[in-house]
Amino acid sequence: MTEYNRYRSSGRWQMSPVNTIIIGINIVVFLWLRFIGDTTNALFMYEHGAAFWPDIFYNHEYYRLLTCAFIHFGFSHLFNNMLVLAYIGDNLERALGTVKYTILYLAAAIGSSLISAGWNMMHDDLIISGGASGAVFGVVGALLIIVIRNRGRLEDLSSRQLALFAVFSIYHGVTSAGIDNAAHIGGFLIGAVLAAVLYRRRRQG
Repeated sequence: MTEYNRYRSSGRWQMSPVNTIIIGINIVVFLWLRFIGDTTNALFMYEHGAAFWPDIFYNHEYYRLLTCAFIHFGFSHLFNNMLVLAYIGDNLERALGTVKYTILYLAAAIGSSLISAGWNMMHDDLIISGGASGAVFGVVGALLIIVIRNRGRLEDLSSRQLALFAVFSIYHGVTSAGIDNAAHIGGFLIGAVLAAVLYRRRRQG
């Protein structure tokens, strides 16, 4: 019996290993940064791996595309991202499996960071950015595709719930200041495309 089917038969919510590790890394990194400095200070966060397009494209500091996805500007920034990831990330990991989930999450994290950096460069915006939201939107986009392919429902999630969440989140980003909409939309699209490629619907039983 697969992990997915064990979940269905038990009827209990469970955290999946990779998703749990990702959440743990984000929390540990935040606590460490909070201990040594101020996570709301843009210069401090820049010095510890935040994204900044001139350094990415001109100084070839490509590591920032990934490190920026594991740092957060203040507790509420961390809490909001990890709450969503804890709620839906384990669903996606069970549906895809640990290896494919890891690939999708990291690809959405790096890809959304690259799209954000490219957008800021085109608009000449010198923005220092970070956070897991691009990867989290990748999880949402992937789940939406998988739920649709499972006739509108996967475990306790429905396509309507995910679509409403995505629309509301993007609307909130568009109407709010300081939100990286390019990363959100880019992550969502990357997750959706990768889910369409990687997901294989499991047979029942």
